[in-house]
Amino acid sequence: MGAWLDSITAWLTANPSWLSVAIFLVAFIECLAIAGIIVPGTVVLFAIAALAGSGILPLSEALLLGFLGGLLGDAVSYFLGRKFHQNIRQLPFLRTHPEWIGSAETYFQRYGIASLLVGRFIGPLRPMLPMVAGMFDMPVVRFAGVSIVAAAGWSIAYILPGWAAGAAIRLPLPEGFWPQAAVVGAGLAVLLGIAIQSSIRGKRYATKLIALASFILLFAVFLGWPYLAQLDQGVMALVQEHRSEVAQNFVILVTGLGDFRTQFCAAALLLIVLVVTRQWRHAIFAGATTLGAALINQSMKHTFARARPEVLTEPLTTFSMPSGHASASFALFMALAVLAGRGQPARLRLTWILLGTIPAASIAMSRVYLGVHWPTDVLAGMLLAFFACSTSLAFVQNKMSLPALPIKVWWLLLPLMVALFGGFAVHTFAHGVIRYQYG
Repeated sequence: MGAWLDSITAWLTANPSWLSVAIFLVAFIECLAIAGIIVPGTVVLFAIAALAGSGILPLSEALLLGFLGGLLGDAVSYFLGRKFHQNIRQLPFLRTHPEWIGSAETYFQRYGIASLLVGRFIGPLRPMLPMVAGMFDMPVVRFAGVSIVAAAGWSIAYILPGWAAGAAIRLPLPEGFWPQAAVVGAGLAVLLGIAIQSSIRGKRYATKLIALASFILLFAVFLGWPYLAQLDQGVMALVQEHRSEVAQNFVILVTGLGDFRTQFCAAALLLIVLVVTRQWRHAIFAGATTLGAALINQSMKHTFARARPEVLTEPLTTFSMPSGHASASFALFMALAVLAGRGQPARLRLTWILLGTIPAASIAMSRVYLGVHWPTDVLAGMLLAFFACSTSLAFVQNKMSLPALPIKVWWLLLPLMVALFGGFAVHTFAHGVIRYQYG
């Protein structure tokens, strides 16, 4: 295995033009039914991602290739299952290893949509679950939506570490970067574990426990950000080195969706719809989450008075920590995700939370890319929103669980939200500039 991997990496080093094809093909095979179990794609993917990070491919291109390869692997697996159904068990490898498909079937029947998201990160299940979804005739549109989200998260989780390792070798990071990154990663892993375990087990105190864990981590970041300077500088150096005009135009569009005006209008629209439809408890929760995050953010900015990075030619004069874009976007999308998951099983509620983090994280990370926030600013803004959201939910559910929103409310709210964000995106794109109302 070692000699085979060395020969592949050596050939790709001598022929770097094939590296893009290699990332796409390995990601495809890793997510392809049966082949993904037989071929050690995870190790190979890490190795070629490290080559990409050594200066051959930018991170955005490596992530996109991994995403597209994984998406194609999912699609092929799904349509194989949909075409052959139970007859696919007669394939040679599945006849001799029935447990491969058996464990995937059990997982899919127990967890449904959530299995396609969580199972994506479990080696033996990853290539088999899309095929099982096809065997059970999961609707194509539903599968495609979940597959896109899962492939995006998988691409980041499996390619980013290798690419970062390659970049670290080529571009020496500040001493202490990796220990600090490990501490932050461990803290977030603990928060994620608490959220998943307490929710799935149906603990009555789950929301309060998540609020407490978020507060402790937020407090730790507020106290410890001066000791995370190497992490901030290292991440900023990696990001700034790979800026491009094309990517910057897209990032400017994304960051515009997190501006104060956009987020204020979106939060106001959400509250208006909930009040008009007389969803009083839902309105209290959404209002407390968005308004609470905004108030805490402003008070903390002036408390810490942290200067912004000096990346821009004319750095912004407002304070940096926590990131207002991060706290506002996470508060809004977490509130929407919580409302969408009401009345559903715990795993589906967690799925909605995962979906809500995608646009929020995109807006938050755009701040680091543009060089107007340190990574720990974004981290603090995210944790602040988690704390505001979980605290607000615990308050409104003190005596009775928050019920599901009527479907007619969603039919009113979603088109309005899409129109609002679409309008602001078109406005930003049409003018080609962004007003740095950075909060």
